[in-house]
Amino acid sequence: MQDNRGRIFREAWIAGVTKYHPAPKDGYIKPWDETPEWEKACATAVYDQVVAFIEAGDDTATLSRVQKGQFVAVCWREQVRAHVAEPKPSHVPAWHDMPEWWQQTDCDIYEHIEHHLGG
Repeated sequence: MQDNRGRIFREAWIAGVTKYHPAPKDGYIKPWDETPEWEKACATAVYDQVVAFIEAGDDTATLSRVQKGQFVAVCWREQVRAHVAEPKPSHVPAWHDMPEWWQQTDCDIYEHIEHHLGG
């Protein structure tokens, strides 16, 4: 069962997409209850990975905004690969191949999770 961890990730994603994307597709801003199960699983797992990373680090707050976003991007890419047999290349791009709106959204997601933890 998915809980608030994945929802927190998804809400940060929707907020970022809404803020940075010039014309987001409906699927990008679909609410949690309409999100496919594989995406819910990925969102929850990435939330957990970010939390574990923050808790394991001595001072992850000193990471740059880009480094934080890159961490989210790597975690997301690998979760999609773990949950989807043959993901579309557009779902698992490397950081340098991601559009600016997606990079900024991933940065926001990390910071949102960090803030949620009280960091």
